[in-house]
Amino acid sequence: MKSGKLDSRMLEEIVFRHFTTRRAEVKERPGIGKDCAVIDFGEYDCVLSTDPVTAAEEQLGRLAIHVSCNDIATNGVAPLGIMLACMFPEGTELSTIDRVMADAGQAAAELNVEIVGGHTEITAAVSRPVIVSTALGRIEKGAFPVKEPIRSGDLVLMTKTAGLEGTAILAGDFADRLQDVLTEGELEEAQAMLSRVSVVAEGVAAGQVGTSGMHDITEGGVLGAVWEMCEVAGSGVLIDAAKVPIAPVTEKICRHFDIDGLKLISSGCMLIIANPDKAPAIIRDVRRAGVEIAQIGEIRPSGEGRVLLRDGRSEIIETPGSDELYKVVFSEPAV
Repeated sequence: MKSGKLDSRMLEEIVFRHFTTRRAEVKERPGIGKDCAVIDFGEYDCVLSTDPVTAAEEQLGRLAIHVSCNDIATNGVAPLGIMLACMFPEGTELSTIDRVMADAGQAAAELNVEIVGGHTEITAAVSRPVIVSTALGRIEKGAFPVKEPIRSGDLVLMTKTAGLEGTAILAGDFADRLQDVLTEGELEEAQAMLSRVSVVAEGVAAGQVGTSGMHDITEGGVLGAVWEMCEVAGSGVLIDAAKVPIAPVTEKICRHFDIDGLKLISSGCMLIIANPDKAPAIIRDVRRAGVEIAQIGEIRPSGEGRVLLRDGRSEIIETPGSDELYKVVFSEPAV
C-alpha cells in the first residue's frame, strides 16, 4: 500500500465495520468526512479529534497542535486542551526534542489551548519523528452552532490558499532543492505559510452564522475535502479551478515537483458549505476575523456528478488517494 490515510472504501470495509459497541453518551461517531466525535458530558457536549503528523520535520510541534485543533473548529467550537504522543527515532538529539516541544508550546499559547498530557519516547519503530495529537473542546448542551443539511444550490467556500501546509513543508524540508526554483524572498514566503495553519478563527466565525458543514482541508487537498463532504451529503458538486485561490509560490513548487496543488495537504484552509442566504454573512464575518475567503463552486444534484472545471476541461473529482506531498517526502531524502 502507498503512504497516506486509507481511502473511504478501506475505512468502511476493514476499519469501521469492526466498531460495533454503542454507548448512549456518544452523539457523533466515526464516518467518512467527519472530523470529530461528540460525547454527552451532562451540561456540556465534549468534542474530540485526533490526528498524526508524519510527513514534516520543520516546526513539527506547531503542526501537531494545529491539525487537531482545526478539527475541533470544524464544529464551530474553540479547542481548550490537547494531548501529544511523540515518537522520535533512535539517535534523536535532546535539542531536537526541545525544539519540537518549544514549537508546540508556542502554538498552544497562541490558541489559548493547554497541553494536558501525552507521551514521549525514543523508538526504533519510526524512522522520522511522529506526533499524534488529540484535541478537545466543549460547548454547552444545545448550544452547537446551527448546521443545516447540505442541499443542491449551496455554495462551496474556501479560506486562505490551496496547498498551504504542503507548501510550507516542502519549502522547509526541501529548501536545498528549491534554491534554483524560488528567490530567497519566495522561499521565505513559502516557509512562513506554516504560521497560518490554524482554522480556529474562521471556524468559530462561520459557525456562529450557521453553515451546512465545515471540513478542514488536510490530506488529499481541496479536491479530497470536497469529495469527502459530498460523499457525506450524497451530492454532486461543480468546482471551478480558476476560482480556487492558490499562491504563485505554491504553483512554482508544484510545477517543480510535478504535483497537483489542488490535491496537496492544505491544513490552514477551511472548506465551508453555505446556504446562499447565509453565505454573504459568513464571508463578511470570516473576513472580519482577518481571514481571506472565496467562493469556489456550488453543490449540485448527485446525478450531475462531482466535477472540476480546469483549463477548459471537465474532470471527475475522484475518491482521494495518497496526498501529493508523499510523492516528494517518501521518494527523496530531505536535507
